[in-house]
Amino acid sequence: MSATSLALSNLRAIVILIVLGFHSILAYLGSLPSKPPRFDAPPYDWQAFPIIDSQRWFGFDLFCAWNDVGLMSLMFFLSGLFAWPSLVRKQSFTFLIDRLLRLALPMIPAIFVLMPVALYPVYLVTTPDPSVADYWHQFLALPFWPCGPQWFLWQLLILNIIAAVLHKLYPSWGDHLGKLAASTRPDPTRFILVLTAASAMAYVPMALIYSPWSWFQYSAFAFQWSRPLHYTIYFFAGAAVGAYGLERGLLATDGALARRWPIAVAAAVTGLALWMTPTALIMGSGGAAPLWLELAADVGFVVCCASGCLALMAVCIRFATNRHRWLDSLSANAYGMYLVHYPFVVWMQYALLKAPLPAMVKAAIVFGVTLASSWATVAALRSVPLGARLVGAGPRALAKAR
Repeated sequence: MSATSLALSNLRAIVILIVLGFHSILAYLGSLPSKPPRFDAPPYDWQAFPIIDSQRWFGFDLFCAWNDVGLMSLMFFLSGLFAWPSLVRKQSFTFLIDRLLRLALPMIPAIFVLMPVALYPVYLVTTPDPSVADYWHQFLALPFWPCGPQWFLWQLLILNIIAAVLHKLYPSWGDHLGKLAASTRPDPTRFILVLTAASAMAYVPMALIYSPWSWFQYSAFAFQWSRPLHYTIYFFAGAAVGAYGLERGLLATDGALARRWPIAVAAAVTGLALWMTPTALIMGSGGAAPLWLELAADVGFVVCCASGCLALMAVCIRFATNRHRWLDSLSANAYGMYLVHYPFVVWMQYALLKAPLPAMVKAAIVFGVTLASSWATVAALRSVPLGARLVGAGPRALAKAR
């Protein structure tokens, strides 16, 4: 495995740790309301914060704010990295079948089995006389089927379908994107500027029309109105970098991005401030923020996304190029852990509601139990043929995806 492929494999492991950490601390944010919303009461805010604990720490709000903005964009970028090499190797139809099996098939149990299990504690905390039968009745009465974190897989599946259709109709689209990415090795600043400009055109108008927080939901399908086009830009930006080549492009371990990692980190901190400052002012205005402030927050969002994604990748390709057995295992199991971790998070947060512990201790316990339980669950599932098909038959050598 090449140095860049190894760094990206380690980054995959780091990303799943961040995802589990993000969900583990949601119950302990300082900005949460004082009381949990009822399970059957619109607008169903428990979808974002299933459990609300009385113990809080505002530092968790900062961590979640950065991850909400930058982490999902990075995940779409990383998913796009290997789209073009895979299309070239498998061709459109085989690629599409593979994506359906890889993404759509596991979503069925993740959404229709695990989500009702995960959300039972949400019902318990606000129902004076709970019962499984009443919960199931209220669950089925919801005007949608909660999909939880699997909204990401819905959108990723659609982007892979688009990529396959494009390859069928326009077989050289990846090569052309690769040529556009060829200039990113000597000057990553150019890549950041182009990425930021493209995502601004995709995100800012939608955020102004629908607001950054508005969601669309139909049955088990959900997405944030302002972000699908933004995520599309990141997916195909990743496809462009992957089409040009990992070892000689933006993510080369001896490239300019890796060498300038301190600048990338400083840019990420600045980008976060550019988004958080106007966003905090908007939230404090009680819904009466002027248009220029909303525009500043939306532009800050795209700057924060680009700078944050590039900073994390820069640090990983500079320092995460050594092989460790635990990182290899975590990377190989990362996809399955994403699928199964949510019930562990919610049930552990519920179990600790009355525990006389500070927020940081509770969050650490939730994270530790979730990490160990989801990791062990996926390892066990991979020992069974059907389970291996659902959560990934084995570690995919990233070098082979080139």
